[in-house]
Amino acid sequence: MDSLIHSLRDITIRRISVSEMDNNVYLLTSKASGAQLLIDAADDLAAIQALLADAAADTSAAPKLALVATTHQHWDHVRALPELVAATGVKTAAGTDDAPELPVPVDVLLDHGDVGNFDGFDVTAVHLRGHTPGSIALVYQDPEGPAHIFSGDSLFPGGVGNTQNDPERFAQLISDVSERLFGAYPDDTVVHPGHGKPTTLGAERPHLEEWRARGW
Repeated sequence: MDSLIHSLRDITIRRISVSEMDNNVYLLTSKASGAQLLIDAADDLAAIQALLADAAADTSAAPKLALVATTHQHWDHVRALPELVAATGVKTAAGTDDAPELPVPVDVLLDHGDVGNFDGFDVTAVHLRGHTPGSIALVYQDPEGPAHIFSGDSLFPGGVGNTQNDPERFAQLISDVSERLFGAYPDDTVVHPGHGKPTTLGAERPHLEEWRARGW
């Protein structure tokens, strides 16, 4: 299966699904410089290495994995992280409040609004509290098209992430998702979740109050 899902002006976005949990691993590659950002080294190092090899075709430069970012601390999103770091020496990033729980040292602590500058593109961290304390989404704003949100397990087609029936955690997550994603980005924004298929903010927006009312 071809991992290329978007070829934009400045970058490509590739995705593979790994493990019995259907975890998405995303790779952003700068067409001009070859700089790469990997999001969630969830599992299956060999599959991730194949993804990196495939992306060499996306740039005229030598590809260079600059950073691996973890959307949140849950075990199914980090199973290949120690092996990937050991194999490549890549720097790591995660939300400040989740970083201590990761199985590797975290080089870059991400707080709400932090911007990561790569050679050829930027991404912005959005802190979405509730699924875990330090869950983050990463947003790429295409200069010629919709924004792309890599939402981890905080937003899916059909609802927000699991908050273990904790009303305070749910209230925090639905509030953050409403204000920091739906309140900040337009309907054509593409949402790339931590599991399963993509959606758009426009497809989900009519259901926000329904989610809030049902409490999950």
